This record gives sequence, structure tokens and C-alpha cells, in this order.
Amino acid sequence: MEENEKRDGKSVYKKDPVFTIINYSLFFIFTLICMYPFYYLFINSISANNLSSSGDIVFFPRQIHFQNYRQVLQIRGLMTAAYVSVFRTSVGTVCTVLASAFLGFMFTQEKMWKRKIWYRMLVITMYFNAGLIPMYLIMMRLHLVNKIWVYIIPAIVQPFNIILVKTFIESISKSLQEAAEIDGASVFKVFYKIVLPITKPILATIAIFSAVNQWNSFQDTLIYITDQKLYSLQYVLWTYINAASAIATQMKNSFGSAVNGAAIATTQTPVSVQMTVSIIVIIPIICVYPFFQRYFVKGIMIGSVKG
Repeated sequence: MEENEKRDGKSVYKKDPVFTIINYSLFFIFTLICMYPFYYLFINSISANNLSSSGDIVFFPRQIHFQNYRQVLQIRGLMTAAYVSVFRTSVGTVCTVLASAFLGFMFTQEKMWKRKIWYRMLVITMYFNAGLIPMYLIMMRLHLVNKIWVYIIPAIVQPFNIILVKTFIESISKSLQEAAEIDGASVFKVFYKIVLPITKPILATIAIFSAVNQWNSFQDTLIYITDQKLYSLQYVLWTYINAASAIATQMKNSFGSAVNGAAIATTQTPVSVQMTVSIIVIIPIICVYPFFQRYFVKGIMIGSVKG
């Protein structure tokens, strides 16, 4: 383990090399286990489709080709759908984070009018909802059907996220807000100048949750959208998966063994389509995550209150 020694009046920690090796080895194995599913998707998306479909690709790609990606990227309306998904993810995430931060902060203010009643009403919505048909009727009455805002507005207020922020703020010393109010700061100034900077770790977590939900969602497109210009990327790829699976099955039944080996290797199968689409959908989230990950472990509250 670690041995505590004293050198020149100061404590010096001496690490046990055996413990260090075992510790790093376990974390390395755990990292490989976590990364393998993504690696498995990638090697199956670039390997011969017939081998991928039969489950022969496990550790290394074989007969590498990128025809799957070429075919997927040539889907009609893909770029428009990508723009819609990027817009809904970015704008929706910002709106959800700001709403969660402000409402979570307000529910910690004792001077808020009927605070406990509003908070209980918020929590109730986590357990009960009207259902799909009333929700659709509400969206239709609000003229949000076939509008891009139908992706964003219903997801702005998330009770679970608000509860997370409220609990986080309640762990902060009240002396920060009291000192600001003594100096004449208003509620909005306290929220903007003090609460937002301090709550970055929990807001980054909420941002990741919201971004993943917005990016991966396709059921709202299925329910509320009929205009092809407003289709999300996930919905377009979902329809492509269904169509490609049907086409692949039809080709297999029609041609049978008459198709040559090269054609079989590059002809899309349901498995190859699923693997390729999964990689395309996952890559943007993987690229965004590192920018938020540092806030999960950064203790910015340390030293914020002295005395």
C-alpha cells in the first residue's frame, strides 16, 4: 500500500510498487472491457459483410472495405437531417441546462412564493403523465406539430435534472448568497454571478444527459413530424436500417448462391447496416464528451468559503 515517512519535518508518501502494478493493471483491463464494444462495432462495419453477418469478426477486421460508409453517407436527405439533429441537440441542451439551473436555484429560495407547493407539483410529474394522445393534442393546439421547436420545448423542463441542481445547491454554504445580498446583489445577479459558476460540475452532467437524449431521440419525429425537411438524423438512419434489412433479405432470397464472392463481401446485410449506423451515431457524442468530462472530477467548491 502506501507508507508514510517523514523527511525534513514533512510527510512523504512512498507507494508500494506491487499495489501500483496491480491497480494500473485492473484499470487497464477495465478500460479495455469498456472500449471493446465500440471497437467491435467499428471492425464489423469495415469488414466483409458476409463475415460480419455470420459473427466471424471478433478481434480483428478481415477483408477491409468502406463501402458501408459510402452507401450510408449517400442517403437522401442525410445532411439536412444531420443539421436538424445538431440544431435540436445544441439549442435543446442549452435551454434544458439553463432551465434546470434556474428552477433548481429558485426552489432553494425560501422567499419564493408557494415554493413547496410548486416543488411538489414538479415531482408529481415524474410519476404521472397524460399519455401519448393527450400529448399529441397539446402539441397540435400549440401549433408545434411539424415545427422544429417540438423537439426542444417539451424537453426544456426536466424534473429529475431540476432535483439534481436543487440538491447540489443546497450543499453550498448559504454564506455566499448572504454576502452577495448584503452587497446589494439581486436574485438574478446571485444566480448569474455565484450559482452558475459554482454549479458547473452538475450542469455539465445534465448537459451530457440532455445532449445524449436529444441526439439519440427519433420517436418524437415519428409522432410529431411528417415534413421530411424536419426529419432528425436518427429517424432517417432508423428508416434506412429497416429498408436496408428488407433489401438485403430480398437480395439473398432472389440471388442465392449466384452472387459472386466480391459482391457478397460488399453487399450490405442487416448486421453491417446496424454496425455502420451505430458508429455514425456514436461518433459525435464521443467527440463532445471529453469537453465536459473534466467538470465531473473538478472540485471547484474547494476553498470557495473560508473561515
